[in-house]
Amino acid sequence: MLRAHMLNKNFGFGTQIRKSPYFNSTVKWGATGFSVYNHMYIPRDFGNPEQNFWNLIEKSILCDVAVERQVEITGPDAYKFIQLLTPRDLSKIAIGQCKYVLIVNNEGGILNDPVLLRLAENHFWLSLADSDILLWAQGVALNSGLNVKITEPDVSPLQLQGPTSKEIMIKLFGNSIKDLKYYWLKEYDLAGIPLIISRTGWSSELGYEIYLRDSSKGDKLYEKIMEAGKDHGLKPGHTSSIRRIEGGMLSYHADADINTNPFELGLDRLVNLDSKINFIGKEALKKIRKEGIKRKQVGLELDCEPLKGPNTTFWTILKNDKKIGKVTSAVYSPRLKKNIALAMIELNQSDIGNKLNLKTDDREISCVVVEKPFYDPKKEITKT
Repeated sequence: MLRAHMLNKNFGFGTQIRKSPYFNSTVKWGATGFSVYNHMYIPRDFGNPEQNFWNLIEKSILCDVAVERQVEITGPDAYKFIQLLTPRDLSKIAIGQCKYVLIVNNEGGILNDPVLLRLAENHFWLSLADSDILLWAQGVALNSGLNVKITEPDVSPLQLQGPTSKEIMIKLFGNSIKDLKYYWLKEYDLAGIPLIISRTGWSSELGYEIYLRDSSKGDKLYEKIMEAGKDHGLKPGHTSSIRRIEGGMLSYHADADINTNPFELGLDRLVNLDSKINFIGKEALKKIRKEGIKRKQVGLELDCEPLKGPNTTFWTILKNDKKIGKVTSAVYSPRLKKNIALAMIELNQSDIGNKLNLKTDDREISCVVVEKPFYDPKKEITKT
């Protein structure tokens, strides 16, 4: 096994930031760089990110995403409480179903965009993006008058993503796994390892999320999956910035934050203002809808040589030398052979075909507004 001294010396490890149950296995399989997400280390370097992208879209990759912490809501009023947290109408969510939801504050600002899993009548998980929703939910519960319990359970997800992921899952769990529908979940036991498996993922590819319910079995689970995948081209990997930007998937703190509302992102379908359901931020969102938005998320194509990697700062967007917005996520797509980006710009500059300029840290680049997502806009791949 590779030892910790072989990791990137520029990254400091300490006890105040948690390691995932898969940490040792990811290091063994080649992780050399980490970042911090939800107060945990996440592997972000398994070598060339373009090769990681090709591994994902041609075969499959296994990603340690234990940083997707779960907020567990139980108790007699769990359903009422979940509906209070999100503007999406949950009246039709069935036991065993998942939903992509937004959590907003009283001003309509987005606090998180998790996947909601309904495990039982009054048993829910929020599978989080990078922000402290456990604290928010506990605070809301304290003043809600509802009978609920809010905890962070011992649950740590892996993502198995890519076109061969189904064959790998069949090898592990048998043919019944083929019956698991997109955005549904099921409970499994793999040789004594307790799991919840859902047909979800942060890749825009066919895939599964495997939620481990016993952190002492992390390395055992990781190794079992890698062994099952060796004949199907499975590689260890990390979530692909290239593929998620191609798919127009949001990264919280980059493409959305507390000052972003759902309408600016085109996520109107996740906001139900015309029913009797009550949720935090409803009146604010009604006001925003009535007054209209002033800015909008768009896709951009950048006219320059291939970017060396994703942007690490927000790049300023200009029209006639006036600042009109910012690039939130940019990357070179080797499949599309284009530099692509997600950006937030003034609404009156958001028409498709509008030509703009942007300033990076050291130069100015021409760009044009284009349709997004940039690849597979109807998400047909994920539903196969």
